Amino acid sequence: MSTQLHITNGDSFTQRLKSLPFKGAIITWREMLCEGRTETNVGSESFWKTRFEFLHKNYNVSKSWFVEKTLKEYRSLCNHKQQDEIILWFEYDLFCQINMIAVLSWLKTHRRDADISLVCSGDEDGTQKMYGLCDVDDEKLQTLYNKRIHLTQDDIEFADYIWQLYCSDNPIRLENMSDFDHYHFDYLSDAIKVHLKRFPSVKNGLNELENRILSLAAEHKPKNKKDFVNTLLTHQGFYGYGDTQFERIITNIKPLFTSLSPVKLSKKGKLIYEGKTSFYSQIRDSESYLGGALKYNFLFNDQSGRILKL
Repeated sequence: MSTQLHITNGDSFTQRLKSLPFKGAIITWREMLCEGRTETNVGSESFWKTRFEFLHKNYNVSKSWFVEKTLKEYRSLCNHKQQDEIILWFEYDLFCQINMIAVLSWLKTHRRDADISLVCSGDEDGTQKMYGLCDVDDEKLQTLYNKRIHLTQDDIEFADYIWQLYCSDNPIRLENMSDFDHYHFDYLSDAIKVHLKRFPSVKNGLNELENRILSLAAEHKPKNKKDFVNTLLTHQGFYGYGDTQFERIITNIKPLFTSLSPVKLSKKGKLIYEGKTSFYSQIRDSESYLGGALKYNFLFNDQSGRILKL
């Protein structure tokens, strides 16, 4: 009889899965590889060193927390070597999809003989609403599990290749990828498109999400920071970010606001919102990475939908 290992996208879904009659051990992938510098060699000493440095600097993550929450869980994954089938539970958004391809890259190297399958939630009812794994009821979750995709070797090789490109110093290679339709990843192409829009816009130096934050501030006029973050969480589309990520972005563009209680744009913020000036020179950070690429070494052209190298 085959044995199973479940790898989940986060703690909340792990708790949900534990309450249901699924068999097998559960590992939680506690990372946010869509942010900060990444390296191709998932799980290596240099990989974790790079990740800790980013999380410590930008999210004040302590070494003890990182060891306890992330590294211990990763070591537990390393120790689960006997399972015949490994089931990945991930969602449609950028946050999940980047974590997913990193996990598949690791599995390609370390679990070559396992049957790897994928449960991925997203468009579940043909409406425009996208569903996370915790958004669907138990019956739907069982259906998603029953219909899980058993990934081929080609699928796994492709996911690993996209991970290598994500970690490369040139996002233009990712932009030129066109054969997503040949593989069993329904949401990966959209996630990569969202990723490319995170490079600063030619028009004003802010990326797509930073511009959306300005627009939501101007149009919704949130009454305080908490209300503002809740508005951003609701209107974020395919990013899959959490509140701490939005708080960090707001801090990075703080000069564009005179107040966060209520939320008000500064004179500079209004000019950028109206398309009259650029924030590139002020926001440019020579140490800011998206995957393996320096964020401010590239620009995204909104009209052509193409990346330009500076």
